[in-house]
Amino acid sequence: MPAPEAFAALNTSLIVISGACLTAGYVLIRRRRIEWHRRAMLTATVFAGLFLVVYVARYLAFAPKLFAGEGAVRALYLTILISHTILATVLGPLVLITLWRALRRQFPRHRRLARVTLPIWLYVAVTGWVIYAMLHAF
Repeated sequence: MPAPEAFAALNTSLIVISGACLTAGYVLIRRRRIEWHRRAMLTATVFAGLFLVVYVARYLAFAPKLFAGEGAVRALYLTILISHTILATVLGPLVLITLWRALRRQFPRHRRLARVTLPIWLYVAVTGWVIYAMLHAF
């Protein structure tokens, strides 16, 4: 597998792990398993951070892969990509503030922001997988 493809696969793996831990963290907090929720969310954050490092390294080292689809599928791809990019940019600070509030034991404030952060994080993770699949299917 060429290096750019290997990096793309690694990136996707990292965000899949992050998304799985994020989902597990949500289920755990709904079941009031607070310590396991904390572990899952910290793991999700670490893997999301690793994703970001690998993504930036890949972007700097290799030319980005261009989407080859045309017509309606290209419009769909661009819609997903634009919404993903905007929300991913917003997500970074949201995750850090949400995490900070939890670590500072500001649980009411953490909970309020987490209710906004979680769906955005899930959307960004899932659309990241969709973008990867669309780039490699066309």
